[in-house]
Amino acid sequence: MKTFGLGVRLAALAGVCALAGTLSAGAQTTNPAPQGNDAAAQAPAVALPSTSAGQADPQTAGTISGTVVDKSGAALVGATVKLTRGDQALAPDVQTGDDGQYSFTKIPAGPYVVSVSANGFQTATASGTLNTGQAATVTPITLEIAGTVTQVTVEPPKVELAEIQINEEEHQRVLGVIPNFYVSYIPDAAPLNTKQKFELAWRSTIDPVTFGLAAGVAGLEQAVKTPDGWGQDAAGYGQRYGAFYAEDVTSTFLGDFLLPSLFHQDPRYFYKGTGTTRSRLMYAIANAVICKGDNKKWQFNYSYIMGSLAASGIANSYYPPKDRGVGLTFENSGIGIASTAAANVLQEFVIRKLTPNLPKVKSDRN
Repeated sequence: MKTFGLGVRLAALAGVCALAGTLSAGAQTTNPAPQGNDAAAQAPAVALPSTSAGQADPQTAGTISGTVVDKSGAALVGATVKLTRGDQALAPDVQTGDDGQYSFTKIPAGPYVVSVSANGFQTATASGTLNTGQAATVTPITLEIAGTVTQVTVEPPKVELAEIQINEEEHQRVLGVIPNFYVSYIPDAAPLNTKQKFELAWRSTIDPVTFGLAAGVAGLEQAVKTPDGWGQDAAGYGQRYGAFYAEDVTSTFLGDFLLPSLFHQDPRYFYKGTGTTRSRLMYAIANAVICKGDNKKWQFNYSYIMGSLAASGIANSYYPPKDRGVGLTFENSGIGIASTAAANVLQEFVIRKLTPNLPKVKSDRN
């Protein structure tokens, strides 16, 4: 229904009055002017548009009604029904009654959209065009039950997940050669059980590079004649080789398997990879004396410290008398802790770059 501004209405009224005057003048030349009530009866009628913008003319307004049901055909009570045209509401929202019905009155002619929503149901719509003065009945609107989307994340049990992760760690090699098994690049890696801690220790001690390292160290010690209680012949080389390898195996099985199983600690270094250089440096150094427990909480690394002391003490049984003693045991343990701190710093800033095929670490600055 069109609406007009005040100026347009006055102009239209003036035009109609002028036309009426003209017709009246013409009529006077052919017929006598009616008198009294006859003149009022023959005056032309003027129909004006609606006087209120946005409201339908009562003479041309229509109604829109309908019913809302569910898929079974039962009436839906309390569903919310909206009536719109474009982006404007034609009437206030209504709720369906006990019979599922709704009704809108005094609606101006033109296109419309009926939108119905209810808890637990998908929103449905219907559209049409309302003619002047029409009482339109919308085809029953059926609401479908809203689909439920359930997201299920399937993860393997912790033991299986840990097995997958250590299998990946057993393929970590610096420059593709040197074992780097005791570093996890997964911050929240699954804790290892006793069997898996043994597996990792065993895999480390029988790796060909471990035997090669023992051979190299033995050769270097023989070249500098240390320990000097052993000879410079093949027997002396064999003693040096056996002592280094035995100490390595002892410290690995004590510090990385037996004691971590007893104290429920994780023997691995967990790469940080994020934060400032200073925070990463302090983290690496601190990890020489702290570790993650199997409960993923940080704690003092009893396993490594006691394992290092125990391995040094056991070494007293096969090193020459000159290279034995309590003081030397603690000295070697201290050197071992410092070496571990230095190795951790290399792990944090250098070794990752030299190790191919590693899992990506989120926000890794390297």
